[in-house]
Amino acid sequence: MNNTIESEHIADVFSIDYEGRGVAKIKGKTVFIHGALPTERVSLVIEKERKHFSEARVIKVLQPSVERVFPKCCHFDTCGGCVLQHATLKAQVAYKQRILEEQLEKIGGVKPDEFLPPIYGLEWGYRNRVRFSVSENEQGVFSLGFKEKYSHSVVDIKGCDILPASVSDILPELKFVLQKLVKINGKVNYVECFFGERLTVLNVCMQNILNKSAQELLKRFSDGLNQAGSRLWQIWVKHNKDQAYPVDTDSQLSLDYTLPEYDVIMPYLPGDFTQVNMQMNALMVNRALSLIQAEKEDRIADLFCGLGNFTIPMAKSGAQIIGMEGADYLVQRASKNAFLNQCSNVEFKQADLFKTDRKTIADWGRFDKMLLDPPRNGAYAVVKSLHAPYLPRRIVYVSCNPATLARDAGVLVDKGYCFKSAGVMNMFAQTAHVEAIALFELY
Repeated sequence: MNNTIESEHIADVFSIDYEGRGVAKIKGKTVFIHGALPTERVSLVIEKERKHFSEARVIKVLQPSVERVFPKCCHFDTCGGCVLQHATLKAQVAYKQRILEEQLEKIGGVKPDEFLPPIYGLEWGYRNRVRFSVSENEQGVFSLGFKEKYSHSVVDIKGCDILPASVSDILPELKFVLQKLVKINGKVNYVECFFGERLTVLNVCMQNILNKSAQELLKRFSDGLNQAGSRLWQIWVKHNKDQAYPVDTDSQLSLDYTLPEYDVIMPYLPGDFTQVNMQMNALMVNRALSLIQAEKEDRIADLFCGLGNFTIPMAKSGAQIIGMEGADYLVQRASKNAFLNQCSNVEFKQADLFKTDRKTIADWGRFDKMLLDPPRNGAYAVVKSLHAPYLPRRIVYVSCNPATLARDAGVLVDKGYCFKSAGVMNMFAQTAHVEAIALFELY
């Protein structure tokens, strides 16, 4: 059932959901309200009636929350990204903590002994990795920006405050160059931006192989960016599923980020998975390593290890670390990063961790500790397959989805683990995305 209707109501908002929508009840039925915050009274219009809930949007805020602020971005009402800009940073983090608590209780039936103090991070200008959508309509109007709320349309933007200023400021010029590029080389699928320590890379994904005129256009754009500012830029091009490559092949610089507390430098390539917020990433690594308490005599597994973001700093303890990752190119990159950082006590292996079973766990042998950092669908196969005598005595679980963390936490508690602590880290300020960390210890 998905009937679209419009009827006006007044409601008191008592909570917020994982998509950043206010939650209210109208005649006993749950209503999710776009643009509403907890403690507010709002006038709303119901846009969709479903069997068990309704979807609505705010017409007018009758009694605003003390945490309501005016959204900084002029695209707040249309862009699908920063849905919590109308709340203070303090309130955003509190909402995310509440979402984590509710998901743990409702889905996993669990509660930690302690909730860790939240980590707030930067409010604006934090995003080091981003993908821009590109579109051109039938009238030839070209747009560069982000997807509209609940739509495939592209919101055309001239700047974005969650990006570093040097990236946001070049968006009008980038749009102008992309318009030319489309005319001489065909469709642009999307553009990625990677903001490293010393270098910013724009990766342009094309429908067609780059021709000479297009290559010259991008080279001039790159040269102009490097002449105009103190920051170094590269333009890369990717043709569908082919490997991305730099337009200026003479450049010797590469993307990287650092974890200074561990004397670690992490090179990466455009397209590699990295956290979107490097400042928060460093704080997250610190918290994860303080929870896992790696010691020299430990054998530790880092599952879904990627480039070695946790693995390599953890190896500085002297423990024996095994990093496992599904993508072979990331395994190769992580091995190179370990060598670069002089970590000889690390081994990286390719493994499809979503197909883990009891035999897989036994083949790995016993680990003293385990760190999990899975994608949004979680680490269910891994936690479900853990069994004696191969149960690590301590597990640290980093999650970008509190629902799957809650599910997996319930499994671990059923296996005899004590749920010691959990907390949120504001990796994605202004958005409703929740990054969390949890600690489990074997009784």
